[in-house]
Amino acid sequence: MSLPVPALELNADLAPFAAVAVSMVAITVFVFGVVRPKDGRPALVTQMLLALAVVGGGSVLLLALLFVFLDPNGTTAWTWVLLAFNFMMMVPVGLWFVGQIVFQDRRVPDAGWLWPAAIGVAVTGSEVLMGVLFAVGQASGAIGSDGAFTLGLSSVWFFWSMAAVMAPLVVWTPLSSAGRAGSWALVLAAAIAPWVRPFPLLGGAAMAVVMGAAFLAVLRLLLRGGVASSEAVLLVALSAAFLAMSSTGLSVAATGASAASVLAFGATMALVMVTEVSYLVRRSCASGSELRAARPSAAMAEPTGARAGPLGGP
Repeated sequence: MSLPVPALELNADLAPFAAVAVSMVAITVFVFGVVRPKDGRPALVTQMLLALAVVGGGSVLLLALLFVFLDPNGTTAWTWVLLAFNFMMMVPVGLWFVGQIVFQDRRVPDAGWLWPAAIGVAVTGSEVLMGVLFAVGQASGAIGSDGAFTLGLSSVWFFWSMAAVMAPLVVWTPLSSAGRAGSWALVLAAAIAPWVRPFPLLGGAAMAVVMGAAFLAVLRLLLRGGVASSEAVLLVALSAAFLAMSSTGLSVAATGASAASVLAFGATMALVMVTEVSYLVRRSCASGSELRAARPSAAMAEPTGARAGPLGGP
């Protein structure tokens, strides 16, 4: 018995759009790899501006490609595509150059949520547009905005692109045992989420298994006392996210994949992914402050006798 596979929603006409979509995911991961802090300090504001501009430019390009499907016989649609490509080539570099002058070496506050949330919304919004693009492109007839978002939020192109973006962030970001286990569980949930709509029973059961395993892992950490008090908020947030995703996933199976349940599941997953990307970006910045705080502590912990010896001996 072969495993049912969710449709890629891809045909010959959509092949060029798929190439653009895959390239956008690769560019997003590359940009994250370039701007992530590597020296124990938060990222520069100019680096965050560059990341936002690249992701925002990808969203503009996806919107222009979506307009091609809405008006396939019009020359205006392709004009917008050309303008979007021009935006991608010029605007991010221009913003980065202006940012160098305005912000110079200013760094992102390592305890703030503004920049991480902006990155999280921009990345997830871009991938939602990718899912909508392929949902509209694959539709054989006219499709309303509700149907486009319902299909887009449950599309392989949305979920797998988000998993592809989140996985490197989990690898690169310094995380605690609880944070890493929860983050990988969310990546796995995004990877199996495309099965929920076309195969509700299988997809809902798989989501429940993943979330159940995550709950058991969190419970094990709690019982072993391996969770710091500062991670209490993280555990509560993870538990709430797992409960929301598993319950909405099972509701798709219970209702026979009704449009409302599929939309609720996709919206819940999108909200969780916004939060996850924001958390990983913020955690990456906050790790720098922890390293800086640890260095003075290490210096203070040095035995005083070693320094006092030359002055008078023990």
